[in-house]
Amino acid sequence: MLEVRDLHRRFGGVVALAGVSLAVAERTITALIGPNGAGKTTAFATIAGFHRPDSGHVRFAGRDITGWPPERIARLGLVRTFQIVQPFGGLSVRDNIAVGAHLHLAGRAEARAEAEAVAHRLGLGADLDKPANALPIAGRKRLELARALATRPRMLLLDEVMAGLNPGEVAALLPTIRAIRDGGVTLLMIEHVMQAVAELAERCIVLAEGRVIAEGTVADVARDPVVIDAYLGEGAASRLASDDAA
Repeated sequence: MLEVRDLHRRFGGVVALAGVSLAVAERTITALIGPNGAGKTTAFATIAGFHRPDSGHVRFAGRDITGWPPERIARLGLVRTFQIVQPFGGLSVRDNIAVGAHLHLAGRAEARAEAEAVAHRLGLGADLDKPANALPIAGRKRLELARALATRPRMLLLDEVMAGLNPGEVAALLPTIRAIRDGGVTLLMIEHVMQAVAELAERCIVLAEGRVIAEGTVADVARDPVVIDAYLGEGAASRLASDDAA
């Protein structure tokens, strides 16, 4: 469904993406992981049209969308969420979700009806009339998901949807993410909460210093020496192997 080929993005003298290539199959959950500063969020922003790549190509659903603006990409069905959730605090939960629904629905009544349906899917039915700024962080994370789902996406780019949640909140959100996939939406997720990666991701792609350094199952990448060194420092894999042998 998504194909990224040799994507490059530089900010002044800083190389954020240095030839990133990846593919995501339809109706799967794929995790994009890596240490801080690896280029994960830049990859999302470039794929979704918030940054123009210096070179490389992005194809979605068989179409070359390289350099398209975000709203055009969203209309095609590729939508991203943001790690720092910023709802319209003075609006109700219903009206926040309706903002997303307006991507495809012009009428206010239709958009609000769509918002109610999505809210119930995301466990926000009891909060529809609350102002968005009254929600706790877990509720705001669900609201961010709801606004994205209201756009009727074919694929979601989820940017650290679990960040800031306690273990119980993470556990409660996992079935919701699976249900989104089971409903036909393909998911590519940036995530540092490894519990979520281990339980959700069918495949894992690892970035470091703007490059893909490994991909495979979660178990495969977790024991890859190159990945271990990227997270823990050069030589960490060999030191751990020596400790295990001892």
